[in-house]
Amino acid sequence: MKIALIGYGKMGKAIEEIAVQRGHEIVAKIDATGSLESLADQQVDVAIEFTRPDAAVQNILFCIEKGIPVVVGTTAWNHEFPRVKAAVETKNGAMLYASNFSVGVNIFFEINRRLAQLMNPHTEYTVNIEEIHHLQKLDAPSGTAVSIANDILGNSSSLKQWKLGEESAPEVQSDELAITSFRQPDVPGTHVVSYRSEVDTIEIRHEAHSRKGFALGAVIAAEFLNGKKGIFTMSDVLKITHK
Repeated sequence: MKIALIGYGKMGKAIEEIAVQRGHEIVAKIDATGSLESLADQQVDVAIEFTRPDAAVQNILFCIEKGIPVVVGTTAWNHEFPRVKAAVETKNGAMLYASNFSVGVNIFFEINRRLAQLMNPHTEYTVNIEEIHHLQKLDAPSGTAVSIANDILGNSSSLKQWKLGEESAPEVQSDELAITSFRQPDVPGTHVVSYRSEVDTIEIRHEAHSRKGFALGAVIAAEFLNGKKGIFTMSDVLKITHK
């Protein structure tokens, strides 16, 4: 498979290493100073996009316009999802997007959804989310934390919205879900969901040890998307059916 990397930072380099190990060819590496137009004259089976929120949508739309299936790992652009969806449908294109490509994180998402369903009747518990990332992480909360929060909200009869709280003491209303974000050196990504009551605490946790898990998931996603049409997520890749 011929892969174009849109975004060639630490994640792009990790994806390159995994892709080559799995027998794929990297035909383009576009960094912050590069031009997408260089893809127009190349044979590209799939593009993998890891850039910045302010660049992601234009990168996605370019790929769709040129008929290049695109795997999108950039987060914090979903307010423009309807525009992107319309473009995919109009051009009969292909896109796979995720807030996190780690296989472990996507299994964690499913555990989180099920736990939220089980805990919904038990109003004596207060639920909180904590996420920790490296200092270069641009968005807060992380896209993964937002996905976790939205899955909890979707299975709660009392919580209506999430709120980014302060590190010391998140102040939230009774119908709000607190997300606390920490930025520390050399942390690939940690997410913790805690349900606390007066008598006990229930906690689920995912801790990434390196970027390799994200990179592997992105390459697996590209392998899945190759030859397909439509919009997909990691649930499609991993055959996870939500109950």
